[in-house]
Amino acid sequence: MIALADDGARIGPNAILQHLPVLDDAIGERLRSALFYRAGVDEPPPDAGMLPQDEVARLHHAVRLFLPDRAPDIQRAAGLATGDYILAHRIPRGAQVLIRALPKPLGARLLATAISKHAWTFAGSGQFRVLGHGPLRVEIRDNPLAQHAFDHPVCEWHAAVFERLFGALVWPDVQVDEESCTAMGDPSCIFRIAPRA
Repeated sequence: MIALADDGARIGPNAILQHLPVLDDAIGERLRSALFYRAGVDEPPPDAGMLPQDEVARLHHAVRLFLPDRAPDIQRAAGLATGDYILAHRIPRGAQVLIRALPKPLGARLLATAISKHAWTFAGSGQFRVLGHGPLRVEIRDNPLAQHAFDHPVCEWHAAVFERLFGALVWPDVQVDEESCTAMGDPSCIFRIAPRA
């Protein structure tokens, strides 16, 4: 296992909590409990605060390692559910109305700025930044959830969170593509967020 940059860094609880019902549907509660055990992660309570990023990283890796064929769908579903939670509980209604009312490029820019201000909640010790707006491209450098080697991009959870937020507030036909991934040896995870061509 690759050592993470900051053992004290934390990530929001939905990075684990939203996996629970998805895993229960996919493999059943008993196997889900075994997966958590193998990952060395305790199931957090529903009202959990920020979680150690190392625990979150271990769970995400365990899903990919032990459920390789199902991992993309599981992590995408958990990411979409995380986005739903953010829309319901973290982005004020007034801000959502404003973003939807703005011209699409301005709405995307405003939402990306808001995400940047709260990036520590999903990037932990990684560094998040907006690379450009035409099209919108965002980067997570030293992504703590992509620290194990794979031959393909693995950040379905992050991509799905972006998909849900930008799909609900900016482009209903949004498409999120991970252009590069730390897990593949790239310097950072880069996501392209734009309406479908």
